[in-house]
Amino acid sequence: MRRLLLLRHAKTETDAPSGHDQDRRLDERGHRDAAEIGGWIAGHPPIPELALVSPAVRTTQTWEIVRDAIKGAGPQPNVEFVPDLYGADPAQLLTAIRMASVADPKRLMLIGHNPGMHELALTLTGSGDEAAKRALSDNLPTSGLAVFDFATDDWNEVSFRRGKLVLFVSPKLLKQASRN
Repeated sequence: MRRLLLLRHAKTETDAPSGHDQDRRLDERGHRDAAEIGGWIAGHPPIPELALVSPAVRTTQTWEIVRDAIKGAGPQPNVEFVPDLYGADPAQLLTAIRMASVADPKRLMLIGHNPGMHELALTLTGSGDEAAKRALSDNLPTSGLAVFDFATDDWNEVSFRRGKLVLFVSPKLLKQASRN
C-alpha cells in the first residue's frame, strides 16, 4: 500500500511586494494554520518519507513550518523542490507522484497550489470516507490536507479514481471538531 498526502499551501498575502505570484508569502493566519496542520500530521504517524514541494515562497514556507512541527514524530522526510508543481494540472501532478517511484517512499506528501491540487484530489478519489468526500467536494482550502491510500506497492500504478480518500482535514474542520 502507498499513502499520499496532498497539502495545499497555507494562507498568503494578497500580493507580493515584487508583484510576482511565486513570491507571495504566508500571512499571520497562514503561519498559524501551517503549524496546526503540521502538528496534526505529527500526531497521526507515520509521517511522510518524502515531500515534493513547489518552489514558490508560500509552499516553501508551508513546508518549513510543517517540517518543524513534525520534528520528533519520526525520521524527517526527505524533500525535493519540484518547479513543475507550480501551476500544475492534475495530469502533471500525477506525473510527479509517479516519479516518486525512483525513491519509492511508502508515504509521499505533495505541497502545492489550487486549482490543480483540488482537481487532483477529486480525480484521485475512487472510494473512501463519505463525509470527507463531501467536505472536499467544494474546495481544498489553504492548509487543507487530503490523505489517500492506494492498493499498490508501486507509485507508477497510482491513477485517477483508484485512490481511497482516508480523510480530509483543515484548520477550520479541526476548530469545529474541538468545539464538539
